[in-house]
Amino acid sequence: MLHPPHQSLQVAAVPPQRVPVGDRDQDAPWHTEAVCRRDEAGLFFAPSKEPTAARLSREEAAKRVCARCPVLVECREHALLQPEPYGVWGGLTAAERRVVLARRRRREVELQKAAPPVAAAG
Repeated sequence: MLHPPHQSLQVAAVPPQRVPVGDRDQDAPWHTEAVCRRDEAGLFFAPSKEPTAARLSREEAAKRVCARCPVLVECREHALLQPEPYGVWGGLTAAERRVVLARRRRREVELQKAAPPVAAAG
């Protein structure tokens, strides 16, 4: 999500036309094609003291926006590499991203343990 979390809640009625992913300028940053650029930041970032039911509903709505985004993978990787501590990015909540990062760390440790030792050059 690329908007600051303090904007008022409104939903774009008709999204502008987009260039298909395969036809877009390869030098343009991935976020220029993000569907969330046309949606409300309030959908992607929690207001303070948000009730649980409202948070879950808002997050599901944000994930539906992400699901139709042509740069979902790039957005998700950005959020995982930063790591972004708040909001829905790449179809994942902050808690879901923490789980993915923990799984990646465990997988890396397991791969390191399984790898044969490298012989020292001498």
